[in-house]
Amino acid sequence: MSHIIKQRSFYRRLKLFLAVFGPGMVVMLADTDASSVITAAQTGAIWQYRMINLLLLLIPILYITQELTVRLGLVTRLGHGELIKKHFGKFWAWFSVTTLLVCCVGAIITQFVGLVGVGMLFNIPGWIIVLLTTLFLTTIIVTGTYHSVERCAMAIGLFELVFLVVAYMVHPSWPAIIKGLTSAPFTNPDYLYLMAANIGAVIMPWMIFYQQSAIVDKQLTKEALSLARWDTAIGAVVTQTIMIAIVITTASTIGKTHPGESLTTVHQISEALTPSLGKIAGEILFALGMTGASLVAAIVVSLTAAWALGEITGYKHSLEHKPREAPWFYIIYFLTLLAGGMLVLSGINLVNLSVAVDVLNAILLPIVLGFLFLLALTALPKPFKLNKYYAILVGVVLSATSLFGLIAGVWGGIHVFY
Repeated sequence: MSHIIKQRSFYRRLKLFLAVFGPGMVVMLADTDASSVITAAQTGAIWQYRMINLLLLLIPILYITQELTVRLGLVTRLGHGELIKKHFGKFWAWFSVTTLLVCCVGAIITQFVGLVGVGMLFNIPGWIIVLLTTLFLTTIIVTGTYHSVERCAMAIGLFELVFLVVAYMVHPSWPAIIKGLTSAPFTNPDYLYLMAANIGAVIMPWMIFYQQSAIVDKQLTKEALSLARWDTAIGAVVTQTIMIAIVITTASTIGKTHPGESLTTVHQISEALTPSLGKIAGEILFALGMTGASLVAAIVVSLTAAWALGEITGYKHSLEHKPREAPWFYIIYFLTLLAGGMLVLSGINLVNLSVAVDVLNAILLPIVLGFLFLLALTALPKPFKLNKYYAILVGVVLSATSLFGLIAGVWGGIHVFY
């Protein structure tokens, strides 16, 4: 009898977890977006395995950051922009959201960079890729609800798991990986620049806004906090495992045959898979992984811009509203996609742009993480406040991450560009 009761309890908890599961996993799959794939590939090609230690270190930092977002969303039932407006006023809300929009435009450009790069592998013109992607992603949003969009985003994002298979198939050298974990040339500005890019590729401003808004739109409550933390923790491990797999793949191929050589095109990244998998298989697997990464991130980034502007301007901003009920929400979503697609077609250097976008994310972290920490200290009621020692730990971790990202990005950027 007790066995049956325990079994029923397990299924009940599993059902509850599946109901809560989603915002954390979606935002983490989006975290491994096209710019992250490109940055990780560039990292492996130039520095081989010497930045895997940073990517491992970023797992708990990513979790700490997004757990604060989860806590704020579940307890206050307000989006990030709306919460800043409530506690710090309209000026700082607009300041924060303007910073976010800069990051969103950069991010959406990099998603189209990835998609156009995949199209080039199969001789599909860039304008066709941009047009079809914009129509496809707009249709998903316009015809769906929050739950249907979330399920679709997760299904698309799972194609990123292809990179785990690829990393295994290139037969990496484990002694070389272990050696790389103990080697970090911190005095090299080029290394610091890519360190900043990797930090910005993992902790992105739009992730904070998205997960908090998604929790509100999904109508989750504070009772789901424990399960939502698991959703976030699993997602953090998955996204960083994928990033490390990409680093290992390019380090074991391009990094071995042409050590220190910088990548300049998306096609070069796909060629990293060719020696082990063959041209056709390599291009197909790369295309699946990059397409999944780009599409799920494009959905998340565009939704983030639409949600955030709605939170501070007051227009209706929920996927539960139809286009005629919330026209500005859907217009902003569409315009974000369109702006990114048009800028990509301008012909700029796509790989360098993607890395630079991630560096920009790192440079802006003091603003984003600063607001997040202040809200965690001021907006949460007593049962959910950070306790004294955890608050100190979080403050130290977020401050150190922000300052390192800022210094590494600025110093490395000056060296790279000047």
